[in-house]
This record gives sequence, structure tokens and C-alpha cells, in this order.
Amino acid sequence: MKKYVAYGIGAALVDTEIRVQDRDLAQLQVEKGLMTLVDEARQGELLQHLEGHLVEASHASGGSAGNSMIATAQFGGPTFMCCKVASDTDGDIYLADLAAAGVEHCLNGERAPGTTGKCLVLVTPDAERSMNTFLGISETLSVEQLDAAAIAASQYVYIEGYLVTSPSGCAAAVRAREIARAAGVKTALSFSDPGMVAFFRDALEQIIGERVDLIFCNEDEALGWTHCDNLELAVERLQQSAERFVITRGAKGALTFDGETLTEIPPHRVQAVDSNGAGDMFAGAFLYAITRGEDFPTAGRFASLAAGRIVAHYGPRLPAADYRALRAEFFGA
Repeated sequence: MKKYVAYGIGAALVDTEIRVQDRDLAQLQVEKGLMTLVDEARQGELLQHLEGHLVEASHASGGSAGNSMIATAQFGGPTFMCCKVASDTDGDIYLADLAAAGVEHCLNGERAPGTTGKCLVLVTPDAERSMNTFLGISETLSVEQLDAAAIAASQYVYIEGYLVTSPSGCAAAVRAREIARAAGVKTALSFSDPGMVAFFRDALEQIIGERVDLIFCNEDEALGWTHCDNLELAVERLQQSAERFVITRGAKGALTFDGETLTEIPPHRVQAVDSNGAGDMFAGAFLYAITRGEDFPTAGRFASLAAGRIVAHYGPRLPAADYRALRAEFFGA
């Protein structure tokens, strides 16, 4: 038995989530539904504009891989997180959230001065989230933060696609994949955002290498990556990059491919209020399910249920007790 279900690597961010209107996005020139990298000054400018008419703002640790590792751990699968935070208040918040979820990490020593990464998440009434991310010290995540022993002790290495925006982060992801392969550990990659596929393809190809074991992507990312305009052809071409994959389709559900069989996963109908963290929750729940021995269709149905719960809830994660209840509801234990 491996010590960890998954070893995640990605940007450590603290989210500030704000409910806004579409007119705010237009006025602020924020691209809807995407993650945009910004500097600290631009993030401050956005906050200053929104300060006078906030409907609701909340703070929580975020980051794609971090959200997924927390979800997997909360469901009962031990995880490890490779990331980088500064010696500041937001860094304290992030590490406290990992500890509360039972996620082990590489930051047990002295933290460097600087600014922990922040993500301003603007949520419109249609539940769409538009992210404006200042990476801060996360931009300097590198091979130095890798823990080869923890990788070898994991069933999967889970890499977030956002790492392609940082040269040292991308190099760390490539090296993590190499260490995993040498140790017989499976590799999973999340494309993370259509912008990563469109503008950082070369870096994603470096991370994938010959092929990874598992890719998580949404429909737009699948079509963009495979350079086609129909999902049937995308499914065929995606097999050149991964042994197995999952394509999430929002209100249409998802598709899972286990290397042999393509399965359509039905959606869970909910009143969506916030899509922030939905893909991360799906991946975390899916990893939990397959590493406890479930097949891909079962894992897909469980992940779809979990993602449905998160979009009906503000913020990137559920209260701790809800994970146990959801697991019991689906698996009976």
C-alpha cells in the first residue's frame, strides 16, 4: 500500500471571491470565464473598484491542485502537496487549511520572505467564475520543492496545468513526471484552463512527454488541445496524449475513457451559484474513487455528484462534514 493517494504539485493561492455583475466585468475589462495572470497593482486596482459595492466577499485557500488534494483527503485518501508560500499571513492561512484537511506538504521548514499568491475570483449571477491571479512567490516554485520520496510513496502524481505559466514551475512538473515514471507511479495532468491550452501548448507538451496516464480537461480544452471542432474526433486524438482521460462538460455531465471504453456520465441537476472549484472537486473526487478501486464509470458518477454539490455552494470547497456525508451517500461507507 502506498502512503499517499496522490502527490499534487501546483500554485498555492489564497482566493478572494466576490459576487459581481456582468457589467462589472465589462467595465473592468475582465475576460469572463478564464484565468488571467495579473500583477499585484492590477489586482489592487480591481479590488479598489469593487470595494464600494461588494455584495459578498469571502477568503479561502485555493489553487487548482491544492483544491483537488484537499478534496481527495477530505474524502479519505491521504495526499501530499508540493507548493510554495511566503512567510506572510496568507501563507499562514494556506498552510492552516492544508493541515485542517490532513494534507501533508513540503513546507515544514523556514519560509522565504515575499508575497503568497492571490486569486481574485469574480462570480457572476450565472455562476461563472473569472479569475485574476497574482502568482507571487508561487511563480518561483521549482525542482527544489520536489520530494522524491513522497512521489515514490504515492499512487499518482497530479500536476496542474497552470504551472506552464512559470518556467521553473514547468520544469518542476516535468521533473516530477520523470521521478514518478522511474518509481512506477502514475501521472495525471489537469489542463486547468482553455488559456493554458491556447497559449502554452509547448510547455504542456513538455509536461506530457510521450504520454501521461490520465488527463483531466473540460470540453473546450479537449477541442483546443486536439485542434478539432467535434468531441468524437477529440476523444480519438486525446488518446495520443494520455492512456486514460476525463472530459467534463458542465451541465452536460462528463465523459470517461479508461483505455478501452468511453462512458457518458450524467450530470447532477442543481441550482448553480458558483462554478469556482468545480473542476478541482471533480478531479479530487475522481482520484479518491479510482484509488480505492472503483472503475472509471463509478468514479465519474461520484465525481459528478461532488462537482454538483460544489457549484451549488459558494467557495472552492465544502464544509468538512459534507465530504464524509457525500461519501456515505454514494458508497454507503
